Amino acid sequence: MKWLVLLLIVLPVQVLAQSKTVLPSEASIEVTIEDNGSVPFTQEMVLLTIRGVYRRHITREELVQPDFEGFSWAQLGPDSWSEERINGRKFIVFTRRMAIYPVEAGELAIGPFVHRLTLTDENDDWFEHEIQSEPLSIQVAEAPATKDWWFPVRMLQISDQWSNAPDQLAPGEGVLRVIRLEALGATPEMIPPMPELTSPSALIFAHPEKRLVELTPEGPVTYAFWRWTIRPSNDTSGLVEPLQFSYFDTFAREAREVTISPQRIAYGTFTGAVPSDGPEEVAPPVTLLKWPAFAFAAVVFLAGLVLGMSGHKVAASKALQRLSVFDPLVRDLRGCAKAGRANGLRQTAVAILRRDGPSSGRLEQIRDFDRQVFDPKVAAPDLNEFVRKFLKN
Repeated sequence: MKWLVLLLIVLPVQVLAQSKTVLPSEASIEVTIEDNGSVPFTQEMVLLTIRGVYRRHITREELVQPDFEGFSWAQLGPDSWSEERINGRKFIVFTRRMAIYPVEAGELAIGPFVHRLTLTDENDDWFEHEIQSEPLSIQVAEAPATKDWWFPVRMLQISDQWSNAPDQLAPGEGVLRVIRLEALGATPEMIPPMPELTSPSALIFAHPEKRLVELTPEGPVTYAFWRWTIRPSNDTSGLVEPLQFSYFDTFAREAREVTISPQRIAYGTFTGAVPSDGPEEVAPPVTLLKWPAFAFAAVVFLAGLVLGMSGHKVAASKALQRLSVFDPLVRDLRGCAKAGRANGLRQTAVAILRRDGPSSGRLEQIRDFDRQVFDPKVAAPDLNEFVRKFLKN
């Protein structure tokens, strides 16, 4: 008897749960606007949460968004489905996060979201059912006038990084500067254009700007990378002038100025041997010259001896230049030229400068080489001709 009473109670509930009659308590959807206590400006991020609560088995579903007239928008990741217990009963919960950006001032309307559901009835047949949210409106203020780019952002982080110490460069060496912006609440097109980096006494080559975006529940996070290669234009030093731009902090509700300080660019002093406090290195084993090389060295020695006895002076550096066939850096330099590897050629040329010491002629040649490589209006350099002149200087 008790089982019969229990079945009489449970069966009508089960039938009702799978019938074509869908009660408001079984399927509902609402849209909420995040309230930060202030009227947003145009182009400022506003967060929306679309939340559906269901107590029916859903076979298929589609959420139809309103037209968002007067807004641009971005969906912040995929939809979320989960189970929650509300008032002791288990429900299926649907969640979508969106960021909308008003492009007009005034009172803007957000139309209803329509959730098209495919449900099952008591005969396990499918049927269509729609629910929709209430329409909303939002008040938007005109963005304040600014002297430059209007850049509203919830949080901004900036880093200024250099590939190596900018005031301790090797002769002919350049340095890569990367300014990284991380902006929460901004889409890539909202980031200010890459500024022009200037210097009265340094060569600056701007690289193409990079922008990436990551979607998070708190809004899009855009990463911008501003990059320059910088070298002193003379044998002493140069000064890179500061960078400035402004943004609007939507959390604090105030405009802020960003100033990236100037930086000195200079060649360091190289004295050859570098003292070390560590243990002495063991010298590699000596390999004796084979007879062809020994014979060649003997000829050079005898020629020098004869010239010395005849009153002629032979400079050691000139003699070494004539023996460039034994110089591994010179071999690498010529190999890069034959292979057409401009980057490897420049690195090897800088290595020779480090070893032999600064040379005004070679430094000027490397500066001309950089102009030919980085300036699209200038013809590409002749690598073999560069090697010939470089070794002659």
